[in-house]
Amino acid sequence: MQISNIVKTMSSREIAELTGKQHKHVMVDIGNMLVDLEEDEPLFRHIYFDSMNREQREYQLGRELTETLLTGYSAVLRRKVIARWRELEGQVATHAPALPQDYIQALESLLAAKKSEVLAIEQRDHAIATKAQIGSKREATAMATASAAKRETAKLKDQLGFSARHATILQVEDATGCDYGFAELRRWCKANEVTPESVPDKRYPNGVKAWPAGAWGAVYGVDLAELFGVDA
Repeated sequence: MQISNIVKTMSSREIAELTGKQHKHVMVDIGNMLVDLEEDEPLFRHIYFDSMNREQREYQLGRELTETLLTGYSAVLRRKVIARWRELEGQVATHAPALPQDYIQALESLLAAKKSEVLAIEQRDHAIATKAQIGSKREATAMATASAAKRETAKLKDQLGFSARHATILQVEDATGCDYGFAELRRWCKANEVTPESVPDKRYPNGVKAWPAGAWGAVYGVDLAELFGVDA
């Protein structure tokens, strides 16, 4: 299963152009916002070259951080930037393949396929081992292939278990059809000295937060293991 890793971002220069603000002022606003959100600010910095081929600095933000920034701007400016985001997302929708509707079901199907692959490899290796003449290079290749398949199977099992222990807001919203905010989840984690996991997400360069099952249960009464139908 391959999922497109196209990531759409908007630069601080484009935000400045859309809002009519000076780029240096937008840079300051973004820097302050990232500090307030306890984000790793250097991860969002990028270098570009101006018309005189001089090295300059800008920020690259995903949609969520862009909209967070715009809460301090006027409704007219917010509307311009959000309209531009619709264009960017429309470009992604044209090229990106459809994602599985059921994340857990997709993992389980892939896990079953990998188990079958491991079994076939082991049966093949057993048949090869019974032959008197087998080259050491061929034997080493077969063993390495089986080992790689077993490691991938173990990784898929861990992903299924991880879904019962941690989940992103988008995963829970897709599964329940309800909307959830991250502020209360983050407050629970801080109060209980728990650090949420960071998981890859094609939309954001630095990934997204996967909030622990304890936070989901305490804040929203959501049981991740029951929701996704997997063992904790």
